Amino acid sequence: MQSLLQCSTGRQQSWGRPSLGVDIISLNGKWQLMNSNSSVSLSAEVPGCVHTTLQRQGFISDPYYRFNDLAYRWISLDNWTYTTLFSVPTHVRGKGKAVLVFEGVDTVSTISLNGVTIGKTDNMFRRYDFEVTGLLKDEENVLQVWVMSAVTYASQRSHAHTEYRVPPDCPPPVQKGECHVNFIRKAQSSFSWDWGPSFPTLGIWKGVRLEVFNTSRVLSYTTSPKYDSEHSSWNVEVELFFDVFVASKGLVHLSIPLLQSEAEFQLSLTPGQSKNVSLWWPFGHGEQFLYYLTIDVNLEGGETFNVAFRTVELVQEPIPSSPGLSFYFRINGKPIFLKGSNWIPVHAFQDQVTTDMITILLRSAQKANMNALRVWGGGVYEQDIFYSLCDMYGIMIWQDFMFACALYPTEKDFIQTVREEVTQQVRRLKSHPSVVIWSGNNENEAAIATDWFNISVAARPLYVKDYVNLYVENIRDIVLQEDSTRPFLVSSPTNGVESEKEGWVAKDPYDPHYGDTHYYSYYKDCWDWTAFPRTRFASEYGFQSWPSLSTLSKVSVSSDWDFSSNFSAHRQHHEDGNQQMLKQAELHYILPNSTDPVQKYRDTIYITQVMQAQCVKIQTEFYRHSRSDIIEGKGHTMGTLYWQLNDIWQGPSWSSVEFGGKWKMLHYWATDFYAPILSAGVEDKGDLLIYGVSDKFVILYSYAQVRLHSWSSFNAVCSLESNVTKIKAGGSTLVFQHSISALLTQCGNCTRRSCIVAFHLSSPEGQLISPHNHIFLSSPRYAEGLQKPNITFTVKDTGIVQNFFVTLHCSFPAVYVWLDVDNIPGHFDVNGFLMLSKKSTVLFGAWRPTTAEEITANLHITSLRDVY
Repeated sequence: MQSLLQCSTGRQQSWGRPSLGVDIISLNGKWQLMNSNSSVSLSAEVPGCVHTTLQRQGFISDPYYRFNDLAYRWISLDNWTYTTLFSVPTHVRGKGKAVLVFEGVDTVSTISLNGVTIGKTDNMFRRYDFEVTGLLKDEENVLQVWVMSAVTYASQRSHAHTEYRVPPDCPPPVQKGECHVNFIRKAQSSFSWDWGPSFPTLGIWKGVRLEVFNTSRVLSYTTSPKYDSEHSSWNVEVELFFDVFVASKGLVHLSIPLLQSEAEFQLSLTPGQSKNVSLWWPFGHGEQFLYYLTIDVNLEGGETFNVAFRTVELVQEPIPSSPGLSFYFRINGKPIFLKGSNWIPVHAFQDQVTTDMITILLRSAQKANMNALRVWGGGVYEQDIFYSLCDMYGIMIWQDFMFACALYPTEKDFIQTVREEVTQQVRRLKSHPSVVIWSGNNENEAAIATDWFNISVAARPLYVKDYVNLYVENIRDIVLQEDSTRPFLVSSPTNGVESEKEGWVAKDPYDPHYGDTHYYSYYKDCWDWTAFPRTRFASEYGFQSWPSLSTLSKVSVSSDWDFSSNFSAHRQHHEDGNQQMLKQAELHYILPNSTDPVQKYRDTIYITQVMQAQCVKIQTEFYRHSRSDIIEGKGHTMGTLYWQLNDIWQGPSWSSVEFGGKWKMLHYWATDFYAPILSAGVEDKGDLLIYGVSDKFVILYSYAQVRLHSWSSFNAVCSLESNVTKIKAGGSTLVFQHSISALLTQCGNCTRRSCIVAFHLSSPEGQLISPHNHIFLSSPRYAEGLQKPNITFTVKDTGIVQNFFVTLHCSFPAVYVWLDVDNIPGHFDVNGFLMLSKKSTVLFGAWRPTTAEEITANLHITSLRDVY
């Protein structure tokens, strides 16, 4: 392959000679913070926010504790002023231009320097640069940022919009949130969501600095590797964006040492030397090669960036024997099944999000065999470290723009700030190979199409016009100008190109023949896989559960530990959510009935996690084995992103990882149902069907090993094997089919209620190549012979730092065996498992120093039969 380096300056920027004489004075650190009537005055850290400052200074306790989200509502309703004093060295003051840079203000503010207003902000997602040349003093300079209540601002903007309403006005009462969030460019979930609290934050949430220079300064760099299929070569386009004060000529030197490719030029293209390029692949499909690209301006020192080579296509084309179009991602020319989840903000207070928090979550995703995450459109564009880690881990990012579940105004100033937001974010993120698609919004096409907001037929064209104006004529237009290397979707869910044909708002954006779907159904039996849409791509689906008692106990007291307590009701922000969990669980399990209230609470948490894991497993396995099927014109599913990966606080939600990083049962199960090679079993019209599903690019040969086990004995009642079958490369293949009634007759001592079917795939040589799996032939609540297993355990050090063997012994088979070590951070190699032997050993990896004695003292073991 040929590698070429080329360079251009940013649009509408003149080329200037950047000088190393850019002086940068950080204004991060200690500021003063005061509320509107001066009754609260204290020292504050920048970056930071008001809530965090008040907590650190002891004015308030943990905002997440019990009912504090309501008790501290006053903070968001007040206006606050940040003030700092700084001096500027004499040699700096003499330079030609001075710019104050605010990387992020949350959200509406007026900024003054030495009593002179230098600018305003109204968008949390934008960087703001204010020229302050001539305003700097010899002595101390006073910088003030007056931050207005986001709640008040949103309300004022909404009431000023008198021509027609822009719904929704307010969130559902169960969310205990604030109104009119769609009128402010701020994390939409900060006014509340169905999985999180209402904390409309205020503050300077990113860095502040003064930049002083004589000639020019570099605003940003972007890199765009582009593949030229005609010449089988790669071009790396590097864009440099400058703020030019005095025009002058200069040189730019670009080099990628590993490819022996370099170029030096003044806006001219120079071919590099021939060299094979190693591609960047998603996790599970190859290596994540990242090359160092060095950019030297005038050869006087420069910066180093990562650049990676990969192509991405969103393929929407006709499918034989099916109406509609395909919807799948092709990376480096190979179709890739996306396996993952949806990412929401890590914390309500963004200044408290640490690299460790992000790393733990992304490593947890990768350990669960995920290769994709969707950064959901109601939160924030994530920190740079998030995308850099995704580049390293091979996690593809579906990047929403920050619009969700609402209609939005289209006044000129709103559109203008959005245009700047989108331009900045695309330039910031487009160099990351992990970002594989841009998406304009979350569920807003569906909101109009299925009339979430009771809009009259006569008024509908007005809202469609606004929708097209915002997402197509502005956001899409900017993205296509700024980035030609990856696809853009206007919404999620959407019918993709079919929605475009229908004027960007399809009649049915949930049509499984096109695009992606979101699907939730809490009252239908989740074990009935035939109720799920056989979609092209499942980008949202899921069920709630409660987090563990150790996570909840940090923000509650013992009187709260009851499923019917005020705390349990307050923490649930999804209408009827607590009852939905129990009703779904009750379809297949006997609900906990301990007479000890705390034990019953712990057991109820457990049963919600069992239900959630089982429901999402059944749905995900259905989507995975549907990747090669077309049934009644539907199928070819090529992606599953369950809702949701992480939590924003300690409460019930759809997440598989609790706030703080602890894995729920669902996350342990995801490591199996997202395995590269999967055996998936379903009952269909009285037959047991077992599919072999492979993500590999090569054909595999395997056979299914099937065993029936009685609930009352460790010995298999009978065993069967399928013939060796060829499993499609990157596909799903039926490897075993057998009548269940015939199977039970053949085994002799089994009924649907007394036995369970366990199975896995083996290679022709007899080696295990898929995780162990199982299928129930009836609900466990009707299981006959299921005994209390009387599990005991021992814990031993493995000899490897912070790793421990936990050996379990039981007297009867056990289902959903769950190990919980309370507050000791870490995770097991397996959990929530079926134990069909008297002895089983699992590995616990701790995230901090601990001992076998501490683990022994804190370990709780629960199985299904133990809770009733």
